[in-house]
Amino acid sequence: MPDVYFKKTIDFYHSGHTLHFHVAQDLFSSHQIDVGTARLLRSLADAPPFAKILDLGCGYGPLALTLKALYPESVVHAVDRDALAVVYTRQNAALNGLAGVEVYGSLGYDDVRERDFDLIVSNVPGKAGETVIASLLRDAVHFLKPGGLAAIVAVAALEGVVAQALDDPGIEIAFQETRSGHAIFHYRFTDAYRAAQPPFAGGMARGLYHRDVVEITVGALTFPMQTARGLPEFDSLGYGTLLLLDNLARLQRGAARRVVIHNPGQGHVPVALWKLFSPDAIILADRDLLGLRYARENLIQNGCPASRIVAAHRADLALEDEAQAVDLIVGLLREEEGPAAAEQLARQAAALLTADGALWLVAGSTPITRLEKAIEAAKLLHIVKRKRDNRMSLLMMQRK
Repeated sequence: MPDVYFKKTIDFYHSGHTLHFHVAQDLFSSHQIDVGTARLLRSLADAPPFAKILDLGCGYGPLALTLKALYPESVVHAVDRDALAVVYTRQNAALNGLAGVEVYGSLGYDDVRERDFDLIVSNVPGKAGETVIASLLRDAVHFLKPGGLAAIVAVAALEGVVAQALDDPGIEIAFQETRSGHAIFHYRFTDAYRAAQPPFAGGMARGLYHRDVVEITVGALTFPMQTARGLPEFDSLGYGTLLLLDNLARLQRGAARRVVIHNPGQGHVPVALWKLFSPDAIILADRDLLGLRYARENLIQNGCPASRIVAAHRADLALEDEAQAVDLIVGLLREEEGPAAAEQLARQAAALLTADGALWLVAGSTPITRLEKAIEAAKLLHIVKRKRDNRMSLLMMQRK
């Protein structure tokens, strides 16, 4: 099948190595290798070989894979909270013939599989928020071996945030440089600092991403939600979510025993579905591990047994457990992924549905119009109804 997310191939030359990177439109720095990434790599040029490397927030892999090319005997772990980034880093490792790179999803350090890295690198996410950034910088102490190096780059606007987070007698700044919009820091932790640290607890366990607990009322439903920094709809529901929830409330009881929610976000739609239908299985599918974790936790806090929840960290709906058909698939399209990705999603959904199963997708009116035409042309699903509200559209489909 064609790669519906592919934008182009970028060539990158560094220290005698030429690497090629496939990129997707909505992954960070899809036009060219980020200037900050290139400068961080250059800042490590005179460092001794690193035996074990972690790239935190790998994107499509420029840091992790360039370091693997430079140190072919090294063990490299590349992690990201975005499933599409994981897919593209794996793809780019194969494209460049770089075997033995461990690539997987992780929310910060929460899912990192090993410890005792010689080097941790990161292009610090600019929109993560000061609290999360400070934690990511300092939590490296739990994953570096004694004497190990952390090397990060951030946009210059975050230099003060980074400097403040690293302003501790137990953190030694080995290198610092600011130029042309980026700040680079290399740092280590003293033995005394390491010894004083409590055992590592993940960001989710510590409530690192917590924002506020809000009460949501939609029609006759009222339920609490723990909202997260870094996810939309933390203070009010978007028009697309409201449109979806308003129509879900009109479904017949018993119409949804097994459901899939695509892009659950904070978890408003999954919780509403649980309150309305108490499904036997709720499958959450999202690129973003933060969304998956909060949707799951909000379901549990609203009485849904954890045994009924499946979290699928992926961009599409090619779910592994396709043998068990589902009654209802609902979700919000990521419009930035483009029409080909939306059509692929609809095809994958159709393959998952029971004989009379339903697929409901919400997006802006233009993407929904394109999807509607593609579905009609392919005779893929029966279009039952289309509803509009505030420039958002809900396309309601049923398996033929």
